[in-house]
Amino acid sequence: MVKAKKYVVKKYFEGMPKRSDYEIVEYELPPLKDGDVLVKTEWVSVEPYLRYYSGSQPLPYDQFSYQVGIVEQSKDPNYPVGSRIVSHKGWCDYAVINKAKDVPNHHLDVTYKLPDLKGMSPSIALGTVGMPGMSAYFAFLEVCRPKAGETVVVTGAAGAVGTVVGQIAKMKGCKVIGFTGSDDKVKWLEKELGFDKAINYKTADIQKELKAAAPKGVDCYFDNVGGEISSKIIDQMSHRGRVVACGSISSYNAKPTQQPKDTILNAILLNELRIEGFHIRSYLDRWPEAIEQMITWIKDGHLKPAEHVTVGFDKIFDAFVGMLAGENFGKAVVKV
Repeated sequence: MVKAKKYVVKKYFEGMPKRSDYEIVEYELPPLKDGDVLVKTEWVSVEPYLRYYSGSQPLPYDQFSYQVGIVEQSKDPNYPVGSRIVSHKGWCDYAVINKAKDVPNHHLDVTYKLPDLKGMSPSIALGTVGMPGMSAYFAFLEVCRPKAGETVVVTGAAGAVGTVVGQIAKMKGCKVIGFTGSDDKVKWLEKELGFDKAINYKTADIQKELKAAAPKGVDCYFDNVGGEISSKIIDQMSHRGRVVACGSISSYNAKPTQQPKDTILNAILLNELRIEGFHIRSYLDRWPEAIEQMITWIKDGHLKPAEHVTVGFDKIFDAFVGMLAGENFGKAVVKV
């Protein structure tokens, strides 16, 4: 018998998640059956969507999220011992996976063999070459459809999705403006990731600085945060500008009666804007093409995977709330 540990959500989050909302449960895994694979977790992802989906799950529930694990025992010839698997098994140190029989309990619940990362860390399969990178790739290229010379604005620019969007936009010949929450992140985005301009939304006069940085307006707005900042950006869109709504981080910890205000209807009407919501579930079957392209861009030096690494199974919760508080530079991952 293999002894395992997992984080179980026992109470719905109210505002920022609290450690008391979780319980770490120790239990024994059953012997493997035909088709089963025993995976030891190596890397765990912490994501904003874990906060968003909390209230939609019946209590108690195992904390799901993406993870990378190495196969220690196998009764499935497709996953031999020593191979690695990307799954949605979440915050646990061991998991039993049966690709043929497991029933998805979430629309992001996917399982696949770790792609050939050309010697790079398996952790990037949770970020730039994982779900956040796939979101950036498809939402930006398929919805925004950028053209060389256009001005692109990204909110949540120093996060897992925003860092990738900004770099792809530069590859496509666009001017890139990123909004983030600290002066250190402003410097990092400009000096390390090549953003043309980064703005600290907490201290800046947003309308004034955006007008100076994009005097002809914003052609494409990649929205990761929603709320009032999005209203201010959309108010400065160019004619026939495009907006992709990929996330709404500003509202994830707010009560339903205290949601951020949006006042964008006039700008949508007068500038004939196209605003489209995006969800990665619509592109699951196309992940392989994006993964291949991302790996090529990284190996060619065009794309830098940005990671914020925390170490320790007992530190997963700390990494989660730290990410929600904006402490991470790039994708927040935990090395178990």
